[in-house]
Amino acid sequence: MLGLGHDVVDVAAFAAQLGEPGGGTRRLFSPRELRQAAVRAQAKHDGEAVHLAAKWAGKEAVLKAWCEALAAASLPFPYTVDDFPWPQIEILDDSRGVPHVALAPDPQRRLSDSLGPATVWHLSLSHDGPIASAVAVLTAGSA
Repeated sequence: MLGLGHDVVDVAAFAAQLGEPGGGTRRLFSPRELRQAAVRAQAKHDGEAVHLAAKWAGKEAVLKAWCEALAAASLPFPYTVDDFPWPQIEILDDSRGVPHVALAPDPQRRLSDSLGPATVWHLSLSHDGPIASAVAVLTAGSA
């Protein structure tokens, strides 16, 4: 294991941020993430916010795991808080609904440059009532 990250999101507060005009919270997600959240909300007859809150918790957990791995290796962080590419760190579901991390080319290159090409993300998302949560683990080697 190279890094571990966990995050918890208040769904109601997150929904309020999503609803703010010009708030920009939706810009933190890729079009694929937004589409998946909308489809899942429609299928489950619940709000889109709960699914986006879980994806947001996933993104935060990924960032924390990556930072832990870099800190343990005494390596510099490739991004700052101001330029972290949130929409390029996607939390997507596969055809069975299992979440996974999908990195765009630039973050994938920076991850490979910093920790080597053989890294694997493990991700778990959950939501219950007012809380969404995620755990991300970054490991070396194959899945």
